[in-house]
Amino acid sequence: MSIFNFLFKKSDLECPRCLGKGFVDWDDIRRLNKQLKWVPAPCAYCNGSGKTTQEMLSKVPVDITYLTIDLPESEIEKIKNGDEETLEKGRQKELFLENLIKYVQDHFLNKNMDAETIADLYLRTESENALFSIERENLIQYIQQIIELKKSELN
Repeated sequence: MSIFNFLFKKSDLECPRCLGKGFVDWDDIRRLNKQLKWVPAPCAYCNGSGKTTQEMLSKVPVDITYLTIDLPESEIEKIKNGDEETLEKGRQKELFLENLIKYVQDHFLNKNMDAETIADLYLRTESENALFSIERENLIQYIQQIIELKKSELN
């Protein structure tokens, strides 16, 4: 294979994240168990093309939570290149989300608190040095989504 063919070879592998659609929908989100972590959007794994490379498949897990289309291109490239600092940042963000989800579920199920009360309690106890923060209104909306998903699981 010439260098020209190697450099410009098109990928012919279907993206396993979006299943070749170029867009991650609710079915994909449920299939990859990313409820409350992703929303429907163009696929960041294949950059909306529906195709990916064997190299991408071998380097980047399909379900890596941090790889989303709203990241700066430089951050996406760092993930794709296996930059350890960026991957650790992604692990920390996923851990933050998982802990927040557990926090909300605990306060909703065991203390019968609503979204606004949980948000206020969380914001009062959030460390000023927290790696991730969220504005109150966005937090209330996110907590409401967690509560709605939990309610649907209970029914």
